[in-house]
Amino acid sequence: MSSSEGEKGEKQSGVIFATGVLTIPSAMFVLGALPGAINVLGWQGLNTYCAIVQGNFRNRHAGCHSIADMANVVGGTWLKEVVGVLFLVTYAIVGASGIFGTSVALNVLSNHAICTNWFMLVATIAVLILASVRKFENIAWLTWAGFLTVYVAVFIVVVGVTTLDRPAAAPQTGDYDFGYHVIGHPTFVAAITSVSTIFCSGAGTSAFLPVISEMRRPRDYNKAVYLCMGIVTASYLTFSLVVYKYCGQWVASPSLGSAGPTIKKVAYGIGLTGLLVSACLYVHVAAKYLFVRLLRHSEHFQKNTVVHWAVWLGCTTAMSAVSFLLASGIPIFNYLLALAGSLTFSPLALGLPGYLWVYDHQHYRKGKMWQVIVYYLNWLMIALSVFLTIGGTYGVIQNIIDAYSQGLIGGAFSCENNDR
Repeated sequence: MSSSEGEKGEKQSGVIFATGVLTIPSAMFVLGALPGAINVLGWQGLNTYCAIVQGNFRNRHAGCHSIADMANVVGGTWLKEVVGVLFLVTYAIVGASGIFGTSVALNVLSNHAICTNWFMLVATIAVLILASVRKFENIAWLTWAGFLTVYVAVFIVVVGVTTLDRPAAAPQTGDYDFGYHVIGHPTFVAAITSVSTIFCSGAGTSAFLPVISEMRRPRDYNKAVYLCMGIVTASYLTFSLVVYKYCGQWVASPSLGSAGPTIKKVAYGIGLTGLLVSACLYVHVAAKYLFVRLLRHSEHFQKNTVVHWAVWLGCTTAMSAVSFLLASGIPIFNYLLALAGSLTFSPLALGLPGYLWVYDHQHYRKGKMWQVIVYYLNWLMIALSVFLTIGGTYGVIQNIIDAYSQGLIGGAFSCENNDR
């Protein structure tokens, strides 16, 4: 393995790992251990395939530096604009999940010392400052820090839950329902929300594309993707199965709170960096896309002028503000990621890559039998993205409505403790 391959593989892992690993155990409770594991393997396999498709398409078509550029090739200006909006909305939502997770960590570490909104504001300001560093290579080291801190934090929780006689959140005396199921029996709304959450945990592959231009050997991109997704998939599967096995229905979301108050403080103290970095990276990537779109044909694009910096800081501020509003309006960690998975990642990271492949392989439609099968399997993936977009979005919205009506969450901009 080349150093370029290993370095970029770790950077890609850092982009998608931090928030994803914290949501899957609670999704497994809804689906059951076996369907949950199948979903992790299946979606991670499809996400890996889509990352490879995007990399190959970029290499075949000069000038494709973002997923929106690719959309322009296959669908023209209108599709480019639609995908551009989806890209911004997607990364605003996942940025919100990082801000929300950071506010949970601050609540845990301070014993809810102040209003949660203030913690969210502090997190947003920190994200804004970090994301406003102009060049990605100057903050790329943060991906290492984010990945390692969350990995260590989750590992501590995994070890911690195995030492408990019963889950920390369960009644500590008397009989109780543990809630572990090999196969769950959820409603459609609960199931599709959990499926969307698991899909979202590895769907940030469009953020890999800028990494190609930074690689010393761009041809190592595919190897780096396989390395990244292999590490992420193995970690998701093992960590989630162990936490669910020992916590059952009493698993927390984010999962760092599953092993009791002491370990929770330790885990959040270590993982705080990763939660903050995840939001920073997503906001930075989205702001960079918006900045390039606004100034690409301007003399200020490459010059350190007042206009250049005003537009750049305006982009990072706008994206940070939108993420803050989303984090305050949907104060449940899983639902933020499920919304991103269904509403935006599904068409962006599943449907569009399927069509990119179809666009480049039209000859497969009349080729050998195996080529015809592969051709229509990609169309099936596009159909799957449509189903997940419609069904998943409906499920998440219904869950959010139910959570508000049942008093499971306070109102938007509530001061209530979000450490649940």
